[in-house]
Amino acid sequence: MKRINTSKVSGAQELLPGAQAVFNNLKQLVSDTYRSHGYQEIETPTIERTEILLAKAGGDTEKQIYKLIKTGDKSIESADQALRFDHTVPLARYVVEHESDLAFPFKVSQLGLNYRGERAQKGRFREFYQLDIDVIGRTELPLAYDADVISTLLSALNSFNLDTPILARINNRKILTGLLESLDIGDKTAEVMNIIDHAEKVTPEKTKFDFETLGLDKATVKTLLNFIELSGDRSTVITTLNNLGIDNPTFIQGVTELDQVLYLLESANLQDQICADMKIIRGLDYYTGTVFEFILPEHKNIGSIAGGGRYDNLTKHFSDQSFPGVGGSIGLTRLFFILSESNLLDPVTDSLLDYAIIPVSEHEYDESINVADKLRAKGHKVTIVYSAKKLGDKLSYASKLAKNGIVIGESEIASKSFQAKNFQTGEITTINIDVVSNPEDFWAD
Repeated sequence: MKRINTSKVSGAQELLPGAQAVFNNLKQLVSDTYRSHGYQEIETPTIERTEILLAKAGGDTEKQIYKLIKTGDKSIESADQALRFDHTVPLARYVVEHESDLAFPFKVSQLGLNYRGERAQKGRFREFYQLDIDVIGRTELPLAYDADVISTLLSALNSFNLDTPILARINNRKILTGLLESLDIGDKTAEVMNIIDHAEKVTPEKTKFDFETLGLDKATVKTLLNFIELSGDRSTVITTLNNLGIDNPTFIQGVTELDQVLYLLESANLQDQICADMKIIRGLDYYTGTVFEFILPEHKNIGSIAGGGRYDNLTKHFSDQSFPGVGGSIGLTRLFFILSESNLLDPVTDSLLDYAIIPVSEHEYDESINVADKLRAKGHKVTIVYSAKKLGDKLSYASKLAKNGIVIGESEIASKSFQAKNFQTGEITTINIDVVSNPEDFWAD
């Protein structure tokens, strides 16, 4: 008989219980933070109509989505459905579909799996968790929500207690758009943004060469190279941008918006965790204003650990009404992988159960169930070790599952006295619990 391959498919995460406990703890920390900042949790379907997913995206996205096929007895026919590749496009559909039942601005979080059929490689996954927050307005959305999203994501990442600094790098795409318009090369905005978005992954010489291949003159290339090197605190960057003397309304609006977002974050005492950075552009074309990425400055090789931005036109394919928004995402599967690789995560010590109950024989099963139920009623996590092995073997097994073990034999049942042994310290504690024995002998013939 041919043995079936049991290895997981490439690009998917599969963890042992200890690592899964760490992953789940991070997800819970993010969820709790989102909720504490006023974000309501929703779930959109994992399966969407293909036309929905491709309404705002195309090109590589169409090549990467997982389309569903319907198998029948006689044929296989293509379906018009696919697995979602992010939360943002489904959210746009959700908002348009339920707008009459939502209160705007709508602060929302989504925590779930997404799928992309890109080439699987180390730290890159085809199935992955994204933990998103978004704020959607109707017709308008105050700029203060841009700062709200950034500060919430910072709080979520800070909750990991990584013992290494976290920095939010913030920009506004209108600044570059206005600069290019002032240089009379606005028709090359998409190409220039793409070059800047990849600038940190290549050498400065390659970035310079890429600008030159666009047919830009030396003065323009020099201006762009100097521009993307601008980064720092609010005062320094905003002053430098204003001193450029660029009289372009889009540029001026972008600088004003960046200044306001940075000011609000400083007001929240986050000045040590934020900076303005002209290299932050974000590749997705639906961003229209504020953009941001989070890094660990002492581990720059890791790259971005979260990001997002402002989008003003995402729902235009679904509705004539304007629903501007701002959002951000933590790609938890990738983040967990790179943090683990860098030894930046501590094990979850409370992943162990509180108690493992070890009946000496089958005759103590009924009393063990009673004890377990009483302990669970008091909020404890409890398992029962059902095994015919020797007591020493059962204790060894129990110590891998729980912090404490309770052996139940004939004498414990007779005395109604139960003692718990701490597997780590060896300390023995008498359990004060009201246990009522089953009046009927379960094992009677």
